[in-house]
Amino acid sequence: MDSFKEYSKILNNVGYIPGEIALPQGLTGYEFIKMMQDMYHIHNDEMLNKMLNLFELKDNVLKGDTKHMSLGVKRKLAIVTAFMSDPKVLILDEPTSGLDPVMQQRFIDFIVEEKKRGKSILLSSHIFSEVDATCDRIAIIKDGKIVSEFDANDLKHATLKQYRIVFDNNKDFIDFKEDLDNNIINIIKEDSNNNVVFITCEDKNINLVIDYLSKFKIKEYNNIKESLEDYFMKFYKEDKEFGGVL
Repeated sequence: MDSFKEYSKILNNVGYIPGEIALPQGLTGYEFIKMMQDMYHIHNDEMLNKMLNLFELKDNVLKGDTKHMSLGVKRKLAIVTAFMSDPKVLILDEPTSGLDPVMQQRFIDFIVEEKKRGKSILLSSHIFSEVDATCDRIAIIKDGKIVSEFDANDLKHATLKQYRIVFDNNKDFIDFKEDLDNNIINIIKEDSNNNVVFITCEDKNINLVIDYLSKFKIKEYNNIKESLEDYFMKFYKEDKEFGGVL
């Protein structure tokens, strides 16, 4: 459909949660819900009641003026109105900001269930655990541009692994670096004071790596799993300005 000519039809299938919640003053919670229902021309009482119960919006709260609601209540009201028409497409900007940890987890569990129902969901968030738990594809934004885009499973099951090695003495630490002459092991960081190196290698070459390391006295050998946050911060080592995760 043409997004300009038929925007009202399209918006009937879209649920939206803004990053900044600004509810109209002079309305109760119930009146705001009724206003949104009338705008969508959809009155799905079954879905509405499900959302009100799920996010624990009680009758006495909904009878109150939106002006006096806490940030958490406003956020829950925005979530309810975004989902109450059971839309096919969801655009969510920092959806759990202002929610307590219990409600944050409840929202994540709900989003996972909505995914299983076939919903199309676009989520923007600075909470890595939230992105990690809900998203199938991830894009990293820096300075208003997408600098990386990938399947979430590709990061979780990456074949390039990182290891931390602590040598028993400085001689073995130095010999390891000097004798290293191959394309299998890549040193990414080292600490000469503590005889520590961080290396990367492909999964398929791990036996060759272990065979090479067996020549040296080693105190510790640990696999370091890269998290979404670790990957994200690679793009911000010099510029700490937080661009967001999409």
